[in-house]
Amino acid sequence: MIKVGIVGATGYTGVELLRLLAPRQDVSLEVITSRELQGTPVADLFPNLRGFVDLEFTAPDSEALYECDVVFYATPHAVAMKTVPTLLKRGVRVIDLSADFRLRDIALWEKWYKVTHESPEYAAQAVYGLPEVNRSKIVDAQLLAVPGCYPTAIQLGFLPLLEAGMVDTNMLIADAKSGVSGAGRKAAVGSLLTEASESLSAYGVSGHRHLPEISQGLNAYAGKDVKLTFIPHLTPMIRGIHATLYAPLKAGQDPSGIQQLFESRYKDEPFVDVLPNGQYPATRNVRGGNRCQIGVCHLPANNMVVVLSVIDNLVKGASGQAIQNMNIMFGLDESEGLRNIAMLP
Repeated sequence: MIKVGIVGATGYTGVELLRLLAPRQDVSLEVITSRELQGTPVADLFPNLRGFVDLEFTAPDSEALYECDVVFYATPHAVAMKTVPTLLKRGVRVIDLSADFRLRDIALWEKWYKVTHESPEYAAQAVYGLPEVNRSKIVDAQLLAVPGCYPTAIQLGFLPLLEAGMVDTNMLIADAKSGVSGAGRKAAVGSLLTEASESLSAYGVSGHRHLPEISQGLNAYAGKDVKLTFIPHLTPMIRGIHATLYAPLKAGQDPSGIQQLFESRYKDEPFVDVLPNGQYPATRNVRGGNRCQIGVCHLPANNMVVVLSVIDNLVKGASGQAIQNMNIMFGLDESEGLRNIAMLP
């Protein structure tokens, strides 16, 4: 039985962790924290958990956290870095869903997140939790940084092409759309129904803080620095990310092998679904599931490879991937608790 704690479980990633973990027979939810709501039954805030979670919220400094085998941080950025070191020193494994330990370059992290990092030495120790790349490292991880939602969809889309050296890395483009839940569970004008509904808008056009995380991964897969244009958009839906990726095929590369390249790269990956040639994904295909669905094609007119990559931003883009990592860390079947089929309609 794995004893689990969740710090900051009042947001969308927190309740998604609870939704996925609560039914499991091999997991025991020990402590769920919220400074503002301590003493309040968790099911009062999230009625969908009635009959599944009977705990109350406790303070984030609860001693019960030190008795856990693993603690998930579902907190805003720049929170986990303050207390994660204490847990690690007590032998508790940590899975952080925020960005605090994703970047190796601390100066770059501080530039994008506009705060001084309080435990930079731990960023070098953290394992980046993209199982399709780092599975062997995840097994022994004590501190795991869960990839962001945009970085997950975009990296999985570009990965086979960069590993194979088939595309020009000086002109990569990621045109990505996200549902409103990606902004978090907070009161913000841009997330209001009357603001976000029936509208599509770009944001972070001059630079988005997921860009350095995406570039860090792509640089590693390509073996050199890539040049990426990344433009995110807000769409009037609750869940989902749709990333349309463009990469110029190098001269002399045979486009007929691209479909097979993707199928071969992901044939043993339980949560990456490469669609047959000529079929393309939609966000509803993965809603509520931990799957990344990918379609790929080649445009002969301009020798461009187009990859379409979709995920549920709260599952494969956050909490589901976090649990996938937990399963690997504790030697469980990687798919445990994540075999649910996406919801249609």
